[in-house]
Amino acid sequence: MKKNFKDIKIFVAGHRGMVGTAFVNYIKKKSFGKIITVNRNELNLENEEKVNKFIKNKKPDIIINCAGKVGGILANSTYPTEFLNENILIQMNIIKAAYNNNVKHLFNLGSSCIYPKNAKQPIKVEYLLSSKLEKTNEAYALAKIVGLKMCDFYNQQYNTSYLTIMPCNLYGPNDNFDSKNSHFIPALIKKFANPKSRKSNVEIWGTGKPKREVMHVDDLAGAIYFIIKKKISNNKHLLDYLKKTSVINVGSSKEYTIKQLANIINKITNSNSKLIFNKIYPDGTMRKILDNSSIKKLGWKPKIKLNEGLSQTINWYKKKYLTKN
Repeated sequence: MKKNFKDIKIFVAGHRGMVGTAFVNYIKKKSFGKIITVNRNELNLENEEKVNKFIKNKKPDIIINCAGKVGGILANSTYPTEFLNENILIQMNIIKAAYNNNVKHLFNLGSSCIYPKNAKQPIKVEYLLSSKLEKTNEAYALAKIVGLKMCDFYNQQYNTSYLTIMPCNLYGPNDNFDSKNSHFIPALIKKFANPKSRKSNVEIWGTGKPKREVMHVDDLAGAIYFIIKKKISNNKHLLDYLKKTSVINVGSSKEYTIKQLANIINKITNSNSKLIFNKIYPDGTMRKILDNSSIKKLGWKPKIKLNEGLSQTINWYKKKYLTKN
């Protein structure tokens, strides 16, 4: 690994997604590394041969896999085969290409939704595969588990040190605000920030009782940067941790009910809407908070407070989607 951090070449797969965009912007501010990106029409990450050729030609020192098909309960329930197939292929091709081309540092993005539905709280990494998954996103969860286990198996068999970063529920600029495919926070922002919903009833799927740990995407970007620097600097505490597991949880350690989050967004947008909970729709997992003790011991903690992060995201949404050109 090059000693000068500015000379390190970093390939960010999925650079146009919420996490990829946040990470690229974050490290540009840090003047860290030379970023390698490629658009989907130039490189199909589901094509093994093309991915391997791209990595071989670009010779990155670090790969960050932020790519993948993501969505909320409705999208996962409607397109399970796409969520399974696309995510497995993307991860498999990137991981294989990293190994085939001697890329030492691979950071794979997982998701807290791959933990068992009824896992003990807070969720430790060792709880993975200990019981049944949440049915509403089973296909996506299975695909992400395959990627995580691939990293595990390469580490075991070939002595690599690939790492899967497991974030909690994320929100922020560049999220998916599509009504049918979005997660709950962008769905709520769209409902409350839209002028048509003001002083009217706003429907919330489920009972509003499930609790979620949420974190601004810029905090995750900071955590990824923090972990990368620790790893390439051969930080003893991180290396000792990686001897035990290749997965590290990253979260805010703060959880809120869907109802609380809806009320906060309602207040920030000055919507004054009445919440109507449609109990026909499933709640999904009732509670999901990560055990973040390992990354805290390494010295990292989130910086962005909920109201601050939501306000910034709402302003971004309004500017992007509601401001007339």
